[in-house]
Amino acid sequence: MKGFKDVIGHNDIIQYIQNAVTEGKVSQAYILNGERGSGKKMLADLFAMTLQCEKGGKEPCGQCHSCKQAISGNNPDIIRVEHEKPNTISVDDVRTQINNDVMIKPYSCPYKIYIIPDADLLSVQAQNALLKTIEEPPEYAVFFLLTENADSLLPTIMSRCVMLKLRNIKTTLIRKYLMEIMGVPDYQADICAAFAQGNMGRAIMLASSEHFNEIKEEALQLLRNINDMDIPDIVATLKKINTYKLEISDYLDIIMIWYRDVLIYKATKDVNGVVFADQLKYLKERANKSSYEGIETILDSLEKAKARLKANVNFDLVMELLLLTIKEN
Repeated sequence: MKGFKDVIGHNDIIQYIQNAVTEGKVSQAYILNGERGSGKKMLADLFAMTLQCEKGGKEPCGQCHSCKQAISGNNPDIIRVEHEKPNTISVDDVRTQINNDVMIKPYSCPYKIYIIPDADLLSVQAQNALLKTIEEPPEYAVFFLLTENADSLLPTIMSRCVMLKLRNIKTTLIRKYLMEIMGVPDYQADICAAFAQGNMGRAIMLASSEHFNEIKEEALQLLRNINDMDIPDIVATLKKINTYKLEISDYLDIIMIWYRDVLIYKATKDVNGVVFADQLKYLKERANKSSYEGIETILDSLEKAKARLKANVNFDLVMELLLLTIKEN
């Protein structure tokens, strides 16, 4: 069973949580805000287990009845709010799983804890329903809202919650974890840590992915050859990219880091700061051909493409526009 000692980074948040528990200063509601894979779920689970642990320490013991129930996902006083619709948490979800349940006292633990993953998806009506509960909750109720973008929440919700922001973890710590705990070779750990951009969950996912190297090579081939490609070639590339639809964010991040390398080299001529050191010849060629404005346009287009794909805009249309922007700049 993992404890706070197993969390990489986030020392300030861990210290805050442990102080709140040991000093009896637990708030009624918290927002854990950080990108996907940053560790929100793990921290919320450990916080909840610590609050419910029968030993009453600053770490969950992992051995008491409450901890064992939590580890198996069967602690009745730790409730994870679920939703049937993929892109929204509805007012009915909040009413049935929280509002209609919160007045029932805990079964066996000191607290009744509600964990809301993907709290960004709470509809306005759902947030207003939740607001009524967190404004005047029973003393034993604690709420954890897990978000990637806390700004999507109503100001009235945010004002009643303690904000815990998960920040990026140092690349050296991620690299060390991948090599020492996961046994990843140093060259692979370097690449995965660089691509993770401070996100431990993402680094672990990339290091475990059978397809990551294949995706990386496809993206690099595109970047090396795009200036010589005509429309039929771009269409053929789109068909290839389409096979990676489920991992397209990795594909786009590879392109983004490539162009950041180009920008760094163009501005500084320093090769030590680049991720794709083995692609230096092609980075130099691109830096000589593209203007600063062109590179910025491409980086901006990559961000827009990611946002559009997240909003379910037509895949081929988004990628065609992106590839043409890259080719033109």
